[in-house]
Amino acid sequence: MSEKMISRRDAFSLLGLAAALGFALPSEVLTASDAEAQAQTTAPAPSGGTVGMQRRHARRTGRHERRHARRTGRHERRETRRGGGEATEKK
Repeated sequence: MSEKMISRRDAFSLLGLAAALGFALPSEVLTASDAEAQAQTTAPAPSGGTVGMQRRHARRTGRHERRHARRTGRHERRETRRGGGEATEKK
């Protein structure tokens, strides 16, 4: 009676092939199910958008207002620093 031994190289080759096959096959093939998908029925979003969209809009509006206030203040400070348009004489 002859016993066939598998070499280490062959064992790693088989292991690599099994891993490649596992990654190559899509999960649907591996886990087939007879269940039917249900149609998703959701109510339409209100005219104002979802709660998340409303929060985002409020954040953006706040950012724009703060940015505008910063720019206006910056321009006013520059005008004051530069003499406010008045002619100044140096002696």
